Amino acid sequence: MEKSLFKILAKINKVVLPSFTKKRLDLAKASKFQLAIIGWRYFVTTKALG
Repeated sequence: MEKSLFKILAKINKVVLPSFTKKRLDLAKASKFQLAIIGWRYFVTTKALG
């Protein structure tokens, strides 16, 4: 059940949150808000896969 919840969250993230990879964002120049979004997307993706 938990894994399916994270899979749904990952799909929502993909639609709603911006993709900084496509924008070629430099992590050294990213704001704290952008780093928080990247961290959240990473957390949800690893939980959905694992």
